[in-house]
Amino acid sequence: MAAPTRKGYIAAMAIRRPPFDRSRLLRLRQRRFRRIPVRILVPNVVTLLALCAGLTAIRLAFEDRYGLALAAVVFAAILDAIDGRLARFLKGTSRFGAELDSLSDFVNFGVAPALILYFWGLHSLKSAGWIAAMVFAICVGLRLARFNVMLDDPDRPAWASHFFVGMPAPAGAITVLLPIYASFLGLPRSTALAWVMLVYTLGIASLMVSRLPVFSGKRVGTRVTPELVGPLIVVVVASFALLIAYPWIVLTLGTLAYLASLPFGWLSYRGYERRERESEAEVPAAAAQSAPAGSGFARPQNNEDRPSRLN
Repeated sequence: MAAPTRKGYIAAMAIRRPPFDRSRLLRLRQRRFRRIPVRILVPNVVTLLALCAGLTAIRLAFEDRYGLALAAVVFAAILDAIDGRLARFLKGTSRFGAELDSLSDFVNFGVAPALILYFWGLHSLKSAGWIAAMVFAICVGLRLARFNVMLDDPDRPAWASHFFVGMPAPAGAITVLLPIYASFLGLPRSTALAWVMLVYTLGIASLMVSRLPVFSGKRVGTRVTPELVGPLIVVVVASFALLIAYPWIVLTLGTLAYLASLPFGWLSYRGYERRERESEAEVPAAAAQSAPAGSGFARPQNNEDRPSRLN
């Protein structure tokens, strides 16, 4: 058999190769560079603004401007509460936005508060203070990682969405700064206060990685009756006005009230669990009572009705 010539080989390859489809190439390029809706960009922009606030808080702590640094952390917490609700309202949730939010939260509520605490008072304890600051930042990272994993848990009951598992990162950041709020109200700075701050920081860090059920607040305020619209607006405006006029008093009282509410969240969670166990126990009992007399699901009334065990 004669070997194929070069022209025959080229002709055979031309037959096998599919014809060039220019329209398909254009469709692939359009799919790759498709336009992103604005409703997806807006929540991510808010998240980036929160990240800028957290980074600015770190810079202000370097410059010993702790009042403005705390204000930047509080502003980042407010933006963090807005971006998620804004994404759900605009139907602009995305996997990219969720990952960006987690990274931003680690900087804003883990790194920034830890450095602020260290530069303000923990540095006087040298290595012990730095270890406490690192432990707090690490616990924030672990808390955020666990939160992301639990979002994909299909076995969680519906009522579990009312609670966080452990103290959330924004609340932990605002709460752990309580000693600095108290110092702005006149509490003198001393070595004893630094040791108290170290123990307090480790305590808040342990609450963040614990299994303590904490009210999430996500189900509160989703629907407002027309009669409450006016009073609600007045309350929100008054709260912001008080925060601006008396920031350290409001933050101190708010932190203490939040810490006092933690046991009530645990009690409410246990109540949900007890009601769920009771409902699960009632289902088999109701099925056994509703089963016909001759069926195999009927429960024997006494020991004489039970069949003897086979040997």
